[in-house]
Amino acid sequence: MDELQKKIDSLDKDRIPVHVAMIMDGNGRWAKQQGFKRSDGHTEGISTVHRVTKLSSDLGVRYLTLYAFSTENWNRPTDEVATLMYLIGWAIERELPELLANNVRIHLIGDIDRVPEEPRNRLFYARDTTAHCTGLQLNICLSYSSRWEITEAARRIARLAAEGKIDPEAITENVFSDNLATAGIPDPDLLIRTGGEERVSNYLLWQIAYSELYFTPVLWPDFSDEQYVDAILDFQNRERRFGKTSEQVQNNE
Repeated sequence: MDELQKKIDSLDKDRIPVHVAMIMDGNGRWAKQQGFKRSDGHTEGISTVHRVTKLSSDLGVRYLTLYAFSTENWNRPTDEVATLMYLIGWAIERELPELLANNVRIHLIGDIDRVPEEPRNRLFYARDTTAHCTGLQLNICLSYSSRWEITEAARRIARLAAEGKIDPEAITENVFSDNLATAGIPDPDLLIRTGGEERVSNYLLWQIAYSELYFTPVLWPDFSDEQYVDAILDFQNRERRFGKTSEQVQNNE
């Protein structure tokens, strides 16, 4: 039995995180270390997305949310943005047959109207083609940032209040959550960031209020299945109290 399978077998199958979010950092640095172009790092990173998605599905994760492109990333050099947009469209088209075979549903989160027409159409096609799937939901955050999302939610609620459709006094946390781009999706149990940085970079700020955070120095193209399982094992060894005491949590269990 190989080391990966041993670790998978050691997982508590009743405590697999329902929702895992990931910040896929380190493609550019990986390429530089290899003496490659930055675009080569992004291409290699797509292979990691493939592996992580398959393993998530195999382990029983219900939602996998990937930070593919932030609103701030539009400020990168024009040629790199164009390459990223092309790769995103190409990758989703290439992966579609296997996503269907594995019963994976695509869901898009972000200001998708900013995405160029060709990759946008490919993304919409993948979303619509997998809409019937009932397994893992793969949430792709594209042209997304949390401050954009929260601002949009505030505008939406303000319009409802101005139209007399909602009483401002009736605005609760649940009402606000229902107006976010992630409405209907449970908050992440685990947030993983590769690449060595220990910050959340304007990602799911509302949703990760009680998420477990896992940072690894491994660059995204090098993030292996075994390292993913290590992150889940680490998650399973933590006590999630949600403001309660350890004694209260233990009594509830």
